[in-house]
Amino acid sequence: METIREALQSLNLGKSVAEFDEALERYFVETEAFRQLVNDQCDIIAGDKGTGKTAIFRILQKRYTNIFELKKIEVIAAFNPSGSPIFEQLTTREVLTEPEYNHLWKAYLVSFAGNWLLNVYNGEFTSSMPILDKLLRGLELRTEVDAPRNSFARAMDKIGAMFHWRSVEMECSVSEHGLPIVKPKLEFSDVNETKVAVSTIPADAILRLLNNCLDEADITIWIALDRLDEAFSGHAGMEVPALRALLRTYLDLTEFNRIRLKLFVRRDLFSRITAGGFVNLTHINARKLEIIWREADLMNLLCRRVRENSGFCEALNIVGANDQEMFQVIFPKQVDSGKRQPETWTWMMRRIRDGNDVKPPRNLIDLVQLSQDAQVKRENIQSRRLAARPVFEPDSIREGLSQLSKRRVDDTIFAEAGLVVKTIEKFRGGKTEHNIDSIASLFGVSVDQAKADVKPLVAMGFLEVIKESFKVPSLYREGMKMSQGKAFENLSRTDTEDEDEE
Repeated sequence: METIREALQSLNLGKSVAEFDEALERYFVETEAFRQLVNDQCDIIAGDKGTGKTAIFRILQKRYTNIFELKKIEVIAAFNPSGSPIFEQLTTREVLTEPEYNHLWKAYLVSFAGNWLLNVYNGEFTSSMPILDKLLRGLELRTEVDAPRNSFARAMDKIGAMFHWRSVEMECSVSEHGLPIVKPKLEFSDVNETKVAVSTIPADAILRLLNNCLDEADITIWIALDRLDEAFSGHAGMEVPALRALLRTYLDLTEFNRIRLKLFVRRDLFSRITAGGFVNLTHINARKLEIIWREADLMNLLCRRVRENSGFCEALNIVGANDQEMFQVIFPKQVDSGKRQPETWTWMMRRIRDGNDVKPPRNLIDLVQLSQDAQVKRENIQSRRLAARPVFEPDSIREGLSQLSKRRVDDTIFAEAGLVVKTIEKFRGGKTEHNIDSIASLFGVSVDQAKADVKPLVAMGFLEVIKESFKVPSLYREGMKMSQGKAFENLSRTDTEDEDEE
């Protein structure tokens, strides 16, 4: 390599979306959230989009067999990592009640986990596994392929007739201890005279049997569920009861020591489904962990990805450099010049954050990659020698932010805003800072109504509350074509004054 352009063209920072990043394991940062999950200190991992929920699951699934704390634990994914979410099948049916969804989730988990266990131990059943096998066959939930989609499709077929056990060969009942009892029945030689027995088996009885089978095998299963936010996109009326029922199922499963649900859920979605009260929410919150990224972890994540590019690092003579040294070679000291302006890292941290001060790793990686694209275009016009420093020029980083803002407005704000899209659209082309009076005027509603209407915008991070004001974060300004300044009178400074404290 002889030029900055050649070096930049060789730099591959991987994918910002974990599902598509084949090299994720090599530069994954073991955050506090990952460590707490491994130590079984949480069951519900909540985080905003792009904060790494899926990355945590992917690494857990790949590494758990080599993690001492997870000895005798099997991690199984009860969702499909790519393609359309399997739970999307629910949107083709009418909306059910929470108890019905609760029954559905249990039918699915029994089918998925039961088939997984029986297929793993095929030919080496413990004493209780033949009963589980016959029971699943009687419930028409048995499948030789324990793929999540297959099991969920079978559970879906049972809606309206859940756990109705049918067989001409066996009959089933429940013991005083709540366990299923399967007994042989008289077989008729004439098929036409065969009588079909129909009985209903309590869901908890089957789960208890599954737990017994796992106990005999001396293993515990962690059943992971992710992509729940994608499954019900555009079906808000179904999303809340279905996912509230899933939380209820989670609580019901705490009775069984060998079966654990591990839920990866978006933070705002969790807030929606628990809004208005939820019985035993304190029990759920006690096992819930919100993903929070420290700035030092974000710096380490970025530099780990850079280090994967040996040619790039050798060309810039940064092999063996620590995170700070590496960053200083690649990026300028400041993006915006001036004594009151922050250094580049601080500038970046302030601009990848949303209104809730969430700094997703996805935003950082996308910002650098978009800045990289902009810098390569500049180098194509006038390429610098390899010795030139810094590698990234301020204008390229500003262009990267502009492109990131447009991307996040489209794929995050408008993609997930649902019914408040039209409300958000009213901010387009306006000022970045409002008070409740200017928002009421903007929305064309009363102040009291504006106070209600602004809440979802704050919750999703489109607006940040600062004392009595509401401010659109830098992350969304370019994408919304907004100009810096206040939309109300009595300005304490001019609209054009630098906001160095942003």
